Amino acid sequence: MAYLLPHLLTERAALAPGLPAVAAGERSLSYEELDRLSNQVARALFAQGVAPGDRVGILAPKSAASVVAVFGVLKAGACYVPLDPRSPAERLAAIMRASGVAVVLADEATAPRAAAMADAVPGLRGLVMTGPQWGPEGGSTPGTRPPDLAVRPALTVLPWDAVRAEPDGPLGRDQAIETDLAYILYTSGSTGTPKGVMISHRASLTFCAWAAACAGLREQDRVCSPAPLHFDLSVFDIFASCLAGACMVVLPEQMTTFPARLAEWMQRERISVWYSVPSILTMLATYGNLRGFDLSALRAIVFAGEVFPVKHLTRLMAELPGARYLNWYGPTETNVCTWYEVPPGAGDPISPIPIGRACANMEVFAVTSDGRRVSKPGDEGELYVRGPGLMHGYWGQPDKTRQVLGRNPFQEAYDEPAYRTGDLVTVDEEGNYVFLGRRDGMVKTRGYRVELGEVEAALYAHPAVREAVVLPVPDEILGNRLRAVISADGSPGLTRQEVLEHCLRRLPGYMVPDVVEFCEALPRTSTGKVDRTQLARAR
Repeated sequence: MAYLLPHLLTERAALAPGLPAVAAGERSLSYEELDRLSNQVARALFAQGVAPGDRVGILAPKSAASVVAVFGVLKAGACYVPLDPRSPAERLAAIMRASGVAVVLADEATAPRAAAMADAVPGLRGLVMTGPQWGPEGGSTPGTRPPDLAVRPALTVLPWDAVRAEPDGPLGRDQAIETDLAYILYTSGSTGTPKGVMISHRASLTFCAWAAACAGLREQDRVCSPAPLHFDLSVFDIFASCLAGACMVVLPEQMTTFPARLAEWMQRERISVWYSVPSILTMLATYGNLRGFDLSALRAIVFAGEVFPVKHLTRLMAELPGARYLNWYGPTETNVCTWYEVPPGAGDPISPIPIGRACANMEVFAVTSDGRRVSKPGDEGELYVRGPGLMHGYWGQPDKTRQVLGRNPFQEAYDEPAYRTGDLVTVDEEGNYVFLGRRDGMVKTRGYRVELGEVEAALYAHPAVREAVVLPVPDEILGNRLRAVISADGSPGLTRQEVLEHCLRRLPGYMVPDVVEFCEALPRTSTGKVDRTQLARAR
């Protein structure tokens, strides 16, 4: 029975050793190869003094090599901390110091950055190279130790050739139990300090078992999620694919910025399951010329992370009518906790798609402002989550943990943790939860309470609006002014006046934006979400 994430790999390698596990360009790794290589990484980590429970950084883009690194860390009983290669060095060093990272896995491109942080991270003692690619027989490529690393005596560097010299057989007894940490994912903190979300093997396996069943994963599937390792969507294509024996297909970097090239790549790779934030799918539907490609293998399209504007979803469903469309909801702290399968014909272009019902082995409920459970349409409340998929808390931040992870208010017999999502929801006539907005997304203007998401939905109803964000601007007299930032779809002549008239036909006057700005494209975070923080700073 799999009670640790690496069990998924060892069991699959025993059942179907020759099946492709990871495909990256012209090179693929079978489940047996992935199992043996990750055994060698685990032994190399032991040689570097890594002990069960330690945190090991992975500073590398998603690749076949980084997947080997992930399983190697887990087999060593350690917890992996994915580090975004595009983040500033100061942020990376802060994360490494906060989580106590002593050893980092890196590839040829990222190793110099890791080595350069040795002075800023006093506890950093080891750098283990991952093979950026393998030859036909699985051997390492020469030059896996950049020469400039040798001049840093404080850092022990283990080249890939040394990793490959380790025995590749089974490690013997497990180095962890199911409640131990599997990974820490750092998310943005409201105070500017990143929060490290601690996820256990048990929590991740709870999600993976449900997710593989919900998407109907099977050995024949070729699964792609463009999410980087530090984004929780990546958990699906690494571990749920392994559970089902499917093949994880690595998307080349920068491909998502060229929709037509992305569609061509999906055709060539015969992608059958796709999981991403909605913005990538919006670009694909708008500019990908999907009818010009054979995407008949694509049978499940899963989206999460942000609200998918219905008009863009409707267009995608018209372009690719043969796929299932699954809306998965859940903050990093809960993995995915609700889901909804979108039926053909998404409906009203300004009505949000429901986030649905609870996943298997999880429960969600909404609590009104006066402490009652939301039970009928029209009631509004904050969504709570309970179950084995919850995080342990925020690494090294017990006060922040207590703010969101408290006792289930409806369990009087014993202390049971429940996570407060901060998201406001209602329930529809069919019993599905519908996302209304963030609890902190409610602002006051002119004495009225305004949900920014409602204003954004009205803006999206304009046929020329591709993307829209509404931000509050503090005002001593009004409380807040509403600032809309809009990316148009290329239609000429969209003006501020036209936007205002459009809003006045759909919203009360106090909800109409005071400021309307246009830009070519909204800024994105490294996970593909709209970067609202950058937009707020740009005013």
